[in-house]
Amino acid sequence: MGKWLQSSECVTLEVSERIARITLNRPEKRNAINNILLRELKQALLEADDLKSVNAIILQGAGKDFCAGYDLVTTYGDLNGADPTEYRGTQKNFDDDCWSMERQNETVNLFSEIHKPIIARVHGNCLAGGTDLALACDMVIAADNAKIGFPATRANGSPPAHMWFYHLGPQWAKRMLLTGDSLWGRDAAKLGLVLDAVPVEALDVAVDELARRLSFVDADLLAANKRIVNLGLELAGAKTLQRLAVENDSRAHLCDGPRRTQFKKDMQDLGLKDALKRRDEPFGDGMITLYARGEE
Repeated sequence: MGKWLQSSECVTLEVSERIARITLNRPEKRNAINNILLRELKQALLEADDLKSVNAIILQGAGKDFCAGYDLVTTYGDLNGADPTEYRGTQKNFDDDCWSMERQNETVNLFSEIHKPIIARVHGNCLAGGTDLALACDMVIAADNAKIGFPATRANGSPPAHMWFYHLGPQWAKRMLLTGDSLWGRDAAKLGLVLDAVPVEALDVAVDELARRLSFVDADLLAANKRIVNLGLELAGAKTLQRLAVENDSRAHLCDGPRRTQFKKDMQDLGLKDALKRRDEPFGDGMITLYARGEE
């Protein structure tokens, strides 16, 4: 099959030589996730899985970042002018918040149900909701200087899609989420959060070569082996944990502690940029240094 490209508002789908390349395409917003992007990503994933000409899928971000997280300004207001009081997505209570995040997670949960293997190509910032997408993929290859973490746990909530425990184990999952600190791609690879990390200039070559190798295997064999491993994750509680993660994130949103209260006030008074700056200032650069491994 020849090369072809399908574009929508926030996501592009390109197919060539048995590989589908799905690109988050909001570079001016650092590929922040809104409801439109989630819908289009879901459609692109299903299209790639349906195409018999595709054996493997690459997920990547346009511009400087893979994905900087959820678009806190627009995500919850995407109702096309409808009266927000008539829709549950306005998150006025615990159950409405759960409902909204369950709808969002339908796209993230789809990653494990897609028959074909998905490789995340991570560069720049991969933060908060961006990690939800990356860690849902079957394999992650990162630039060694990519920044990976969930700083929103400092004042905003908890990951609504939770694969941290399965990639890092309990201690490192707690180390990441109890501080909101981040890892460089090279350290994420050493800890098993990502499959491998390479210099940013070699990222395309590394990702393309892995996808090329996958593409030579029949799609039904790829599906069988992916499903066996994913069944192991299910037996280890991964699907149940996703639901519990949503519910606990909703509980966290109801927190009235001083840092969360201050963040909400800063959002209202100062705007998102300054609210994030004030939230993160006490943590310095927020990067984890692996002293125990003899590194600087």
